[in-house]
Amino acid sequence: MPHLTENLKNFVRNESWTYAKTMPEWPHEYIVRRKVNEFLFIELVGYIRENGYQVAFYDKSLTYFCDDGFLYWTMGNPIEETTIINRCLEENSYEERLKKGTLP
Repeated sequence: MPHLTENLKNFVRNESWTYAKTMPEWPHEYIVRRKVNEFLFIELVGYIRENGYQVAFYDKSLTYFCDDGFLYWTMGNPIEETTIINRCLEENSYEERLKKGTLP
């Protein structure tokens, strides 16, 4: 399974991720396109989509990319309309919580 490039690893490590306080039942954090390096944001979105895998989140299909214990995803809009990249710990994913019976 591929890993993030060094450039993208540095990007995700050095950004200030915001905790999604409006969804405490789904602990995750996000970055906003207009607040980060535009080129690296677009590169990360493309990388997630090209190297990720399809998952179900209830009745929605998302593309996850896993690296270093985190899952990264967007909501699937075209790249030019994508404004947020999300991430959560693998243990907080829909699949893991479904297996453990801890879905909200």
